[in-house]
Formats: sequence, C-alpha cells, structure tokens
Amino acid sequence: MMLMVAAVAAQKYSQQDVMIPMRDGVRLHTLILTPPGEHGKLPFLITRTPYGATARLLSAYPVMAATDGYIFIMQDIRGRYGSEGQFVMQRPPRDRANPKSIDEGTDTYDTIAWLLKNIPNNNGRAGLVGISYGGWLTTMALIEPHPALKAASEQASPDNMFVNDDFHHQGAFRLSYGFEYAAMMETGKTNFTFHFPVYDTYGWYLQLGTLANVNRDVLHGQLPTWNHFVEHPNDDSFWEHEAVSPYLKNLNLQVPNLNVAGWWDQEDFVGPQSIYRTLEAHDSGHKNFIVIGPWNHGGWSHGKGDSLGPVQFGANTGEYFRGQIQARWFAYWLRNEGTLPFQEAMMFQTGSNHWVSYDAWPPRSGVTPRKLYFAADRQLSFTPPRDTPNAQPWDTYISDPAHPVPYRHRPIEETYGPGSRWYTWQTEDQRFTDNRMDTLSWSTPVLDQEVCIAGSITAHLYASTTGSDSDWVTKLIDVYPESYPAQPTMAGYELMIVGDVLRGRFRNSLSRPEPVEPDQIVAYNLDLHSNDHCFLPGHRIMVQVQSSWFPLIDRNPQTYVANIFQAKDSDFVKATQRIYRSAAYPSNVEIPVVERQK
Repeated sequence: MMLMVAAVAAQKYSQQDVMIPMRDGVRLHTLILTPPGEHGKLPFLITRTPYGATARLLSAYPVMAATDGYIFIMQDIRGRYGSEGQFVMQRPPRDRANPKSIDEGTDTYDTIAWLLKNIPNNNGRAGLVGISYGGWLTTMALIEPHPALKAASEQASPDNMFVNDDFHHQGAFRLSYGFEYAAMMETGKTNFTFHFPVYDTYGWYLQLGTLANVNRDVLHGQLPTWNHFVEHPNDDSFWEHEAVSPYLKNLNLQVPNLNVAGWWDQEDFVGPQSIYRTLEAHDSGHKNFIVIGPWNHGGWSHGKGDSLGPVQFGANTGEYFRGQIQARWFAYWLRNEGTLPFQEAMMFQTGSNHWVSYDAWPPRSGVTPRKLYFAADRQLSFTPPRDTPNAQPWDTYISDPAHPVPYRHRPIEETYGPGSRWYTWQTEDQRFTDNRMDTLSWSTPVLDQEVCIAGSITAHLYASTTGSDSDWVTKLIDVYPESYPAQPTMAGYELMIVGDVLRGRFRNSLSRPEPVEPDQIVAYNLDLHSNDHCFLPGHRIMVQVQSSWFPLIDRNPQTYVANIFQAKDSDFVKATQRIYRSAAYPSNVEIPVVERQK
C-alpha cells in the first residue's frame, strides 16, 4: 500500500531527493515534491518526521490531494532513516547562549532557509504540519521561527510526558506503550518492532513481573528512554526539560497555529489542548486556534471519519476537516485565499453529531458545573447524598496485582502489530468489566432529556485502601438503550467518553510522592480532561472505578516504594478498596453541563 501511494504521488509530482546541510554540517534527508505544469510561485508545505520521509507519503497523500498548489517537503529528522547525526528522543530546545547549539527548531529554520534559496518558483512562504512526534516537531519550530514560516498546524503533539500523553498519565506509567515505543525508536535508525513470543501481550507483561525485570531480562540497559523512566520515577527537572509548555508559557506567538486533537486519541489527547491553553495566555495577535473531532490518533488525516470502531457519527468528519478546515487554513495564510474556517475553537459534538464553534476552549460561558454523585444501589444522581442510619456509606472491591483489570478486550495484541486493536480501544464496549469483582459502576436512570457537556471534567473520589499506595482509574460512560433499532449491535453499548488514572502517591504533588495512610479516607481529584458530548434521551450516564488498567498502566504494588521501577515481587499485595458516597465524603464526577436555551 505504501509503495502504491508513493508511486501515485510520484506520478502527480516531480520529486527531488536531497540532503540539506544544517548549521553544524549534519545533512538531513529530504524529499521535495513539486506540482507539474505551469503555475505561479508556490509556498512550501513541510512535514518533518522520525518515521521515514518516504513512508510519510502514505499519510501525506490525502493532504496533498486536498491541497493542491504547494511544494511539499518531507524530511527525516537527524539520526533517523536517511538523515545524518544523532537521534535524541524529544531533543530539548538549544542553549541560546551557545551560537553553535542546535535543536529541532534550528533544523526547521535551516531547512526553510535552504529551500528558499535553492528551490525555484517559491513565493517566500512556508507552512509546517505534523502529527504526533511530527506535531511536537511543529511546536518546537514555533519557539524561534524562520521569518518565512507563515502558518503551522500542531496536531496531536505530546506536551509533558510525565503529566500526560505517551509515557505517563498523572504519574502512572504507561507500560505497554512506553516499552514498545522506546524499543521501536531506539533499537536502530529505522522503526523496530519488538517481537513478543506470544500473541496476547497481557500474559507476557504479567509474567514479566516487576518493572525491575525489564532491564535485567529484556533490554539490558540498551535503551536510553527506558533508562530515563527508571532514573526519573517522579516529575523532576528531567521531565520539565523534556516538556513543551515551559518553553511556550511566555511566548508571543508569531506564527498562526492550528492545534488539532481527537476525542479518542489513544496516545496524545491532552498535549494539543495543553499547548493551545499555554499559547492562549499571550495570544494578543489572535493566532492560536484549536479543533477537536471524533478521531483516534491522527484519524483526521485519512479516511472518511464517519465512524470509529462501531460508533457512527453521521458525517464524514475526516473529509470535512481536511477539505473545509485544514486546506482553508493553509490557503488563507500561505496563498492569501479565502477566509479562516472558524474564529477560535471548533469541536465535533458527539452524541448529537454536529460541529460547534466556541470563542475559547473550554467555553467561558454557556455551561454550568454540576456534580454526578455516587449513591446507594449503584445509582448516579445530581442530588447530593444524605446519610441513612445503619446504611453502609461506601462500595468496596479487592484489587489484586496478580489479576489486574485489562484495559481492553483480550487478546491484547502488540501495539503496532498485525491486527492490533490499539487504534480503537477507547471506543470498545466497557461491559467486559461490568461483572468483575474488582470494578465498581454507578449509573443514572434512563434520561428523559439530553444532557450535553462541553469543557473540563473532574472526578472527586473519597476512598480508602488497606495498602499504602493505589491507582484510581475513573471512566465516564454513555450507556446506549437496551433496544437500539438504528444499530442493533449497539444496544446496551457502554461507550467510554473520557477515562484516566491517578496514582495515589501523586495525589498532592507529582514531584514529591508520599505514601497513602492505610484505612484512612483520602480525597483524590482526578483530571478527566475535556469533552463535548451529548448524552441523549433514552441513554444512561455511567461512572466506573477500578484500580488497575493493565498493561496500559503498570501494576501498582499497592505497597509504597520509593521507585516503582525497582519494586520487588514481595511488594505487590492485595488491597481492599472503599469508595465513599456519604454526605461528608460525597464521591462524584463534576461535568460542565451546557445550559439549555430558554
């Protein structure tokens, strides 16, 4: 497929394969695709990637097909594929006091300077677009941009890898992704797939045991990124230096930037919103924009976008984004054509399935925070709980690290292996956890009117554990009607709208972990991030809580240790968990309810 797409692109465009020199003499492998025939001077549209410039033709061709009138540039970053130099995972910004220092921003700068000088019939303008690592590269180029860089689109970029995105979520380590991605990127100059001896990686990761066994038995200290995980188990200066937002917090944005995210992005959902929010603080020139749609990681770049897994959206959202948002965005800034596709923030509201525009994200008006309280008999209610004499004010379960809750239906294929369902696991039916003894669920009665939410969502848990550390996974779920003639296979479906994890040791600080006092009620505030969704009449709203999500998240020993990457087998113990729902300890999920029009 990749070769076929490359061949089609080669037929439509004349192609040059060059090595562009950087300021330190390192040369970067670059493909230059120019439209054939007579045309005026054209802008450059640049994509930089660690995944192979030739391979990027596969993902870039739909963009190219929808955005004629550009000279397309695809470049391998230093140390990857055809480029010279040393690869450094998420290379931090350079030391500006050293004029010879380099980073990904200077490589972008030097690339644009070379293109302007050496490629004829350009109009003196360049745009930059990238997804995931490419989105991060795009963001880094905004810090010291070349004057000819006139438009950018950061798409699915990670921000702080300890707080959220690829490697950690609120301090909890993303085991399967962290392990497999580090192996893919740092085993050689090209992508490498770790070969598991079994198809269901759940069993392999479980048999592996404590994280201390990874270097001892498998990696042998050969991967720098895994060694960083081990050496930096808390949010310290290393992770701060790796993050994007600290370098953007005082930036007066010079280049218009379109941030892009997907509601069910399994890798980098938080990063684009964090970058947008950080840039917004100093966006006096109104150059900072955001769009979020019903997509998985990069799902907006290909296909119709009319569904994700079995979930139907009633519209070709991917095609709409590429043709009516992204194409118009770059045409406006790089070719002085048309108008901007929206004013500030544009969201595809799921459930109701239509596009909505806002003057900011999250919205500053038109929403009211409301709390959905956990109640007796596994009920969920907007009414605060009242104490009832002789009634048990909690629900309980036992969390056993030897039998962790899988994060998706087994078998759990390797992340990027053949037939992997990694790409759509967030839209899988959550009923597979319903009858487990280590998961709790609360739900509303059937809704008689819609409940629409737009903005930030937070879980407020009051919980105790018999251990001295614990993970708390919380999901907000849309439960479909038990009779659903429009799509019978969706009857009773439990669709996760948002879900995330908080590691108990980090409840007060990500940089200064502390044990949890056993058998004491502790307040946990769990950021579930943002969403724009309508729970329709006939549906129910559900909340699920559990203490493992394996092997997406590594197993918490449930015994406090200074560094979980050095935990011993004996540290892993069962724990009895209690979630409280009393007047004094009213566990709830706070949602931003859209005000109904009068």
